[in-house]
Amino acid sequence: MTTKTKIAIIGCGNISSIYIQNAYRIPSLELLALADLDPARPLAKIEEIKSKWREWNLPSEPKLPRPLTVEQLLADPHIQLVINLTIPKAHAEVALQCLHAGKHTYHEKPFALSRTEGQKILDTAKQKKLTVGCAPDTFLGAGIQTARKIIDDGLIGEPVACSAFMTCPGHEWWHPDPEFYYQPGGGPMFDMGPYYLTTLVNLLGPIARITGFARATRPTRTITSQKKNGTLIPVETPTHIASTLQFRNGAIGTMIMSFDVFGANLPRIEIYGSKGSLSVPDPNRFDGDVRMKIGRGDWETVLLTYGNRRDMRGIGAAETGIAAQRGAIPRPAAALGYHVLEVMEASLETARTGKSIEILSTVDRPAPLPPGLDDGVIP
Repeated sequence: MTTKTKIAIIGCGNISSIYIQNAYRIPSLELLALADLDPARPLAKIEEIKSKWREWNLPSEPKLPRPLTVEQLLADPHIQLVINLTIPKAHAEVALQCLHAGKHTYHEKPFALSRTEGQKILDTAKQKKLTVGCAPDTFLGAGIQTARKIIDDGLIGEPVACSAFMTCPGHEWWHPDPEFYYQPGGGPMFDMGPYYLTTLVNLLGPIARITGFARATRPTRTITSQKKNGTLIPVETPTHIASTLQFRNGAIGTMIMSFDVFGANLPRIEIYGSKGSLSVPDPNRFDGDVRMKIGRGDWETVLLTYGNRRDMRGIGAAETGIAAQRGAIPRPAAALGYHVLEVMEASLETARTGKSIEILSTVDRPAPLPPGLDDGVIP
């Protein structure tokens, strides 16, 4: 029998609101504290909880988390797992701080900015006998779990190929603090690639080799979101990446990640099998339409029979906490985050060198969830 995992959040930026909401919705989590380098941010989030808990449709007024400094949070013996929502370049540093403080950790994507950083996390977690999980956890949603079952049941036959496309004009038009999207560790590959690559590994298994091209189309970007409207920011990472992936099962993938496209009529993810094709929903969502075409028949929409149909960011942290209690490996495992990191880093290396790059790490496909679970429930 599992007990509630007592959690805290470091990093109270834009994404933290949904994690806070779901910390109250997911039955295996108990939120104790919030921290940020800016002490005003945890206080603002606490005010948000007080003013919005009814709007969030929580069953009762929630117990408020304590605002702490990062040092106070890491020293608190009651906190078992830290959700690390800092900016990408701080993910590895904060994850290591949590592990050295004896805390399990679950952090936002990417796993780290380099394989060297990522390996330090893996080594430290092993040394400390602690559990690490890494976003995204959207592959635990109803849409992608339904797609996984179709593949596992052999309905489209042997997977032969896949395509994955994420195209947009960038984030400076909506995000209040978009600078980090154009720094090393940002860009479309490190920002959105984790959603697409994690989904593809979940559906098809690990990646063996990658080759491709990349470019930074513009040297600067102008912020047009309200907070910093008119601010010019330098672009320090590629903004359009085109990759060809070879999976260990023999399937071949085509992938484009771009902040340079104003509009496109491309699918998010499709899997092509020996008997048919599968259209997979947006991997940045938990729900979405799953469509299947068998042989020369028509496309048909498949009924979703899994839980987690709404935005359940934080379900991966719950899975990590339960796995830690059981001495098991969570589905959004550190090894999965590291494998995806290696592929992303290699996607930029192959563009610089002009050479195909072998992916040295491997990982097992995460175990599928059983159908019929309620939102936020981990079996």
